[in-house]
Amino acid sequence: MFHTPLSLFRTLAIAEAVSWTLLIGGLVLRATADLPLAVTIGGGIHGFVFLAYGATAVLVAANQRWGAGPTVVAIASAVVPYATIPTEIWLHRTGRLRGDWRREAGADPRDAAWHDRLMRWFLRRPWVLGLLLAAAVALIFVVLLIVGPPGGRD
Repeated sequence: MFHTPLSLFRTLAIAEAVSWTLLIGGLVLRATADLPLAVTIGGGIHGFVFLAYGATAVLVAANQRWGAGPTVVAIASAVVPYATIPTEIWLHRTGRLRGDWRREAGADPRDAAWHDRLMRWFLRRPWVLGLLLAAAVALIFVVLLIVGPPGGRD
């Protein structure tokens, strides 16, 4: 399903935009129909997808060897509603999402770095990578739920 960095990044960029719709819809329902559960559901889904998109952006940035600028733009785009879509379009048009996963070392001297070797090991085992990323996102999500929203609970 996610045979290229483009397919994974595009899927999560769209999912992040959809999750914004769920959150905004929940906020509208809370304000108009006095239904706070809608924000809890929409916000929970959005929070989880937000973290998954961030993890995806970091993974794709490492694989594609983006500099700090595009990496920060990709991650920060999740903070602005629907900004992940134009960000994905920009990254695609500028060639930053071109190519395959770097599963094998090439002639590039950076391929000898420990983090590149580790990334290639995980990329050759996508189920392990997927489970590890899902577990990390879930753990961060649970910790954030325990900590609570900024400004405290009502």
